[in-house]
Amino acid sequence: MKIALFSDIHANLPALEAFFEDVEKHQPDTIYCLGDLVGYNIWPNEVVNEIRKRRIPTIAGNYDFGIGRAINDCGCAYKTDSEKANGYISITYTNEQMHDEERAYLRSLPAHIKVEYQLNNDKLNLLLVHGSPRKINEYLFEDRDEKSMLRIMNDADADIMCFGHTHKPYHRIIAEHSAESIRYKHAINIGSVGKPKDGDSRGGYVLLTINEHSSITDKESIDVAFIRFDYDVERAAKAIENSPLPDAYAESLRKGI
Repeated sequence: MKIALFSDIHANLPALEAFFEDVEKHQPDTIYCLGDLVGYNIWPNEVVNEIRKRRIPTIAGNYDFGIGRAINDCGCAYKTDSEKANGYISITYTNEQMHDEERAYLRSLPAHIKVEYQLNNDKLNLLLVHGSPRKINEYLFEDRDEKSMLRIMNDADADIMCFGHTHKPYHRIIAEHSAESIRYKHAINIGSVGKPKDGDSRGGYVLLTINEHSSITDKESIDVAFIRFDYDVERAAKAIENSPLPDAYAESLRKGI
């Protein structure tokens, strides 16, 4: 089973179009979207409809949650007053742009998706969230304490947990020791299609492969491939500069920060 996972498009239609073209080359068996379809660029309705028409199972991101309810709060953790001011412009602009039908779709999105596999006489639970199972806007960075990450995953009954929100991809394998055996948990941040923040301006997503030999007792039994793809960054950046949105968002796209 080859699963494509993508997230954090943030109204960047050129990036989403390039993603669909790229992912088709890999012929995944299924595709999931982990939220944040809107915000920070000029195509929120177009992005929503590209995902809707493909019937891609999608969960709500924190930005989708706010826009779906027409509130001017995305639950984002802005670090400075200028970032907070820019963020207010972004969410109010997005709320002004959203059509009723697309807003209703965002409001209807589920918080989590869980898929249970029955393999090798044990089950393998795949959990898809936006921020974390506890909170839609919780940031699970790569340096999260191992005990904390393990507790979050155990509380959610997740063997493989995929998430976005930070826009910084990584894969951590966490060993859980017991008297009988060692079990392995996989925490996977799938990065961002439309607003990467890891210093690489290319869009990103993950291909997760689970097969009949995959097991919680074998840390190498699943494959996680981080895919990067080129898209027309300048088209997306100039769209921001020609809109009421802050020019800082255009520079972020160009620099991947």
